[in-house]
Amino acid sequence: MTVSMPGTSSSELEARFGFWAMLKDVLHQTPALAGLTIVAVFIVLALIAPLIEPYGIHEATCAVFEPPSRQHWFGCDDGGIDVFSLVLRGGRISMIVGATATLIAIGIGATVGILSGYFGGWVDVVLMRVTDYFLVIPQIVLMIVIAAVWGPSLSHVIIVIGVLMWTSTARLIRAQVKSLRERVYVKRVEALGASHLHIIVRHIVPQVGPLLVANTVLAITVAIFNETALAFLGLSDPTAITWGTIMEHAFDRAAVSSGAWWAIVPAGVAVAVLIMGCYMLGRSIEDGLNPRLKVSYLSLHGWKLRPLVGRGPDAI
Repeated sequence: MTVSMPGTSSSELEARFGFWAMLKDVLHQTPALAGLTIVAVFIVLALIAPLIEPYGIHEATCAVFEPPSRQHWFGCDDGGIDVFSLVLRGGRISMIVGATATLIAIGIGATVGILSGYFGGWVDVVLMRVTDYFLVIPQIVLMIVIAAVWGPSLSHVIIVIGVLMWTSTARLIRAQVKSLRERVYVKRVEALGASHLHIIVRHIVPQVGPLLVANTVLAITVAIFNETALAFLGLSDPTAITWGTIMEHAFDRAAVSSGAWWAIVPAGVAVAVLIMGCYMLGRSIEDGLNPRLKVSYLSLHGWKLRPLVGRGPDAI
């Protein structure tokens, strides 16, 4: 017998409890567990960065481009600043910028996708034409142009990334909502006289919530990469310490010609590792939500070639 809560359909309950069961199974997988561990480590380091920084980020504590040593694990930059301390503080700001821009993008994309998929008709046509317009424009190029026009600032970078990164979320959510719109329980609630706002908030949003979670984790990887790219190109706040500005300052101040690879590599490795962790976690959640992806080339699961039918192991 199926037990349902007042105001909640059995289909909704199955979806909600099914999501938590799926999430529990996903976290037992190696890629998801590794990705979650990486993300958790970076979040903890970002939170406690001011407490564990071995040296101040505004004081010279060693020689110019001093190589890594026991006292300075990642060496020093052109100003004698400890690179390890810079990477810790830069990660904090980069992650805040990436997460904030992602929330803006997910908010815009979810709103456009839900309205387009739920109402259909001219609303769907208008919103999807706007989405298509943003899809065909190279995002990085447009980000560079807008950031250059507005001027270097962290708030400008957040707005630029958030406003230009919502299109994939909108199309994904629209497809899901169009399917949910035809479900029996939605039709039943609509026939009982429920308002559109009530149906969207109580019956549509909870259903697409798990998909938004997976898409948010994946979108963070793009947002952090875009923030690093814009900062590296000098389009972010030059006074803010981020992974992108660390690498940008190192290149501008002849770290490459001086052979001081330690002024560039740690920040780049940190970006790559965090992006890899977010990607593994987000893709694992997406695989759990859509089992059909497990047999596609997008899956993180291993694959192997199957022998041809009718051909034995000794066949030539």
